[in-house]
Amino acid sequence: MPTEALLARFLDDLAPLRPLAVWAHGSLGGGDYQEGRSDLDLIAVLPGPLTPAALVRLIALHRRLRAEPLAGKLHCSYLTPGTAADPARSHPTWAHDGVRRRPVTPVTRSELHAFGRVLHGAPPAMYLPPVPDRELRDFVAADQRDFWRPTVDKERLWTRDVWVDLGLLTFARATVTLRDGRLITKRQALAELPALGAPGEVVEDVTRRRYGEQGPGPSPDRRARLTRSYLGPAIDALVAGYR
Repeated sequence: MPTEALLARFLDDLAPLRPLAVWAHGSLGGGDYQEGRSDLDLIAVLPGPLTPAALVRLIALHRRLRAEPLAGKLHCSYLTPGTAADPARSHPTWAHDGVRRRPVTPVTRSELHAFGRVLHGAPPAMYLPPVPDRELRDFVAADQRDFWRPTVDKERLWTRDVWVDLGLLTFARATVTLRDGRLITKRQALAELPALGAPGEVVEDVTRRRYGEQGPGPSPDRRARLTRSYLGPAIDALVAGYR
């Protein structure tokens, strides 16, 4: 399986840096992984400190992986024991063929505690404190309000599969988190969308594309129009109802 081969190669190449832990979250951790479609979302804890020389070694590691199938979908944030617990801290992260700094969000931290997959070393609880329920809910509501709601108004984006899929699935997942205080997978989010009033033909289109089913879907322009018409008011109502 290409995924397991890539993970094995990654762990082998990372070994000289003496990782204390490597975890998978997202689809790979939650059991909803679709090979060739899903990202490989990883967190590694290194002894540290992450000096410029250490970052150069990490960049070289990822560049060596480029020839491996699915390597472009492998993203990894690098933490140290001294920095892991701070939710506001940004960490070096390899993603989209380059290094940037990103925080490990409350959603990711909660996923790691709930269903993180340990690929090497210690479990997440060793380095990451539990996420308070209010912190998780506040983050999810803010993400819908401050990122996704303005994004709905960017009409040019919504003819692309990725925005339709993530917009609808993230909204459904946010709704369940704010309503029930729990995290769900993308597949579970798809099952929630009809009851939340999402347009049926768009939900069917997302399902077909994500899970390999056959059948025609709406045109990109129609799908974009239906999705934006639904998501704008739906996000407004979700955020307005959150206290």
